[in-house]
Amino acid sequence: MSLLPLADARARVLAGCPPLDPTVVDLADALGLVTTVSLSADDPVPPFANTAMDGFAVRADDTATPPTRLAVVGTVAAGAVGDIEVGPGQAVCIMTGAPIPPGADAVVMVERTATEDDGAIVIVHHRAEPGDHIRVAGEDLAAGQEVFPAGTVLHAGHLGVLASMGLVKVPVTKRPTVGVLSTGDELVLAPTPLRPGQIRDSNRTALLAMVRLAGCTPVDLGLAPDNEGAIEDALRRGLEACDAIVTTGGVSVGDFDFVKVVLDRLSGATMSWMQVAIRPAKPLAFGVVDGVAVFGLPGNPVSCLVSFELFARPALRQMMGQPVLDRPRVWAVADEGLARRPDGKLHLVRVHVRYGEEGRYHVVSSGGQGSHLLRAMALANALALLPDGDGAAAGADVEVMLLAYPEG
Repeated sequence: MSLLPLADARARVLAGCPPLDPTVVDLADALGLVTTVSLSADDPVPPFANTAMDGFAVRADDTATPPTRLAVVGTVAAGAVGDIEVGPGQAVCIMTGAPIPPGADAVVMVERTATEDDGAIVIVHHRAEPGDHIRVAGEDLAAGQEVFPAGTVLHAGHLGVLASMGLVKVPVTKRPTVGVLSTGDELVLAPTPLRPGQIRDSNRTALLAMVRLAGCTPVDLGLAPDNEGAIEDALRRGLEACDAIVTTGGVSVGDFDFVKVVLDRLSGATMSWMQVAIRPAKPLAFGVVDGVAVFGLPGNPVSCLVSFELFARPALRQMMGQPVLDRPRVWAVADEGLARRPDGKLHLVRVHVRYGEEGRYHVVSSGGQGSHLLRAMALANALALLPDGDGAAAGADVEVMLLAYPEG
């Protein structure tokens, strides 16, 4: 089988993963989702003029020649009606967030005042200007104003704004439910004692976490042995409950790769079995079965996680309607040589990136580069993209895909 360029494999995957249908979710469940309609404010925010400071509501003209003695005619707390009128020569004690009482046009912060006669008199040591420390009605949002357009990715601040508008339901693109299945006779669940030839299943734990970090809802489909019946049962459960399925293992060309046999049968032989021109993560399967996107990832731990980053994660983000599919890429200085051999493939080298004092990124290898060396993948916060050739010498510029924020 000839090697498929990375861009062609990615295009084939993305073509089968259009955005999911619109839905409506509770505001509390909308984090990370994408709006499907424009959202507008029905009412002004804030709904009434209120004070930004603890202090005294006054008529600004009364403070023209400080210090000024004013009679305190009442107190307005946050949540109160605030209907105590401020007349000439008067002031009202007011707490942050409380409504501005009628007659007042400024607030003097408490630090610029003093009281006497048990609080009946306030001495104002500051000349106030109209509007001082007053939040006017609609200053944040005007009634009828478009707040967020369709296609907005909702982060914490967005949710706060929507809560201030009184929204409890939000129209968004559906959050994908993603099943994760491990396969292989050699795999056992921790803490089961290992017999000769066995290893513990790490891929499923890592993939479930990566699905969650991608903003999707993970579903654990378990661990299936190399048995057609067990694999088919697990996949059918996933096809009934999920929008996408990620399998690991059994997608190469071995005699016991039963995942391939089962998926070919379930898909009507429409699955794509690819050998991608990358290292690690060369084998990749993808197809749509009964409307469910199915990603068949390799079984080697590092290959599995790299393949998820390159193919499954951007496809799942596209299914969510996310405008940005990929991790950011930057150029960095190789602080040590990153060697490789020519083989016609793009190498994705696990590296650790830091941000240098001179304003440039720097990378070093995070450890051994074997596709079974999971710790080096865990220590990496980026993948260096080394095109076919001999690699990068120390001091050379290399392109890297950031998996996490670099350290300073």
